[in-house]
Amino acid sequence: MKTALALGTFDGVHKGHRAVLNLPNEYKKIAVVFPLPPKAVISGNSLALMTPEDKCRVLKSIGIDRVYMLDFCKVRDMPPYDFLKFLKDTFSPEFISCGFNYRFGKNASGDTQMLSDFCKENAITLQICEPVTVGGETVSSTEIRTLLKNGETEKANCLMTEPFSYTAPVIKGDERGRTLGFPTANQKYPEVLMPVKFGVYKSSVFIDGKAYPAITDIGVRPTFKTDYIISETFIKDFSEDIYGREITVSLLGFIRGEKKFSSVDELVKQVKKDIGSV
Repeated sequence: MKTALALGTFDGVHKGHRAVLNLPNEYKKIAVVFPLPPKAVISGNSLALMTPEDKCRVLKSIGIDRVYMLDFCKVRDMPPYDFLKFLKDTFSPEFISCGFNYRFGKNASGDTQMLSDFCKENAITLQICEPVTVGGETVSSTEIRTLLKNGETEKANCLMTEPFSYTAPVIKGDERGRTLGFPTANQKYPEVLMPVKFGVYKSSVFIDGKAYPAITDIGVRPTFKTDYIISETFIKDFSEDIYGREITVSLLGFIRGEKKFSSVDELVKQVKKDIGSV
């Protein structure tokens, strides 16, 4: 079977990426991606919109047959022509798709003109996708990050294939929520992900493929502080023991910001109000 490649980082698998990922059906579809945004690897900052595992899952859910994860440290200093030769030798593609601003090779010195010349030399069909706009704004991972930092979760989700989500095991907490009548599924927020605006969200939790309505508090708990970002989720109409199990939390809408409460009674009153909004 003929092979088609989609090239990019595809962080967030947003509507702009979907144009690049729209490969011909008669080809085996392969996405050649970086697990994390190169800027995140270089800077050491948490910038990703999804974990590599969730990226792979979403890409396959939209029809990609294989996801090939590039090792950034191995290709970052590769001359751009060598990178293109690596793609040709590894995949023997007859069709390549990328975005208008795709860069590759050492110091990101390779561009779509070089890729175009290479494809012509090797009889490879090239598809270069122009920016996708929604409401007059160009869809980009950077724009989505800005929206999530500002708590504009619904707007961000409208630009992505799936709502902003994360998967992590449920950890043992101090069970304070249980004693207050609101047991929560606690997770360490994945370190590779960009921190969203701290606060309480309307959410959906996926356990064994079933979705449950929920509210999720993300932050460092100003009332009962932690030294890492924690996700605490109250799952409506659910009482199973899920300690140690991986669950996926999707953030659907921002309810309120993080707040330090002066008393436990004030906290309980607010949590009841939050639950009532779901």
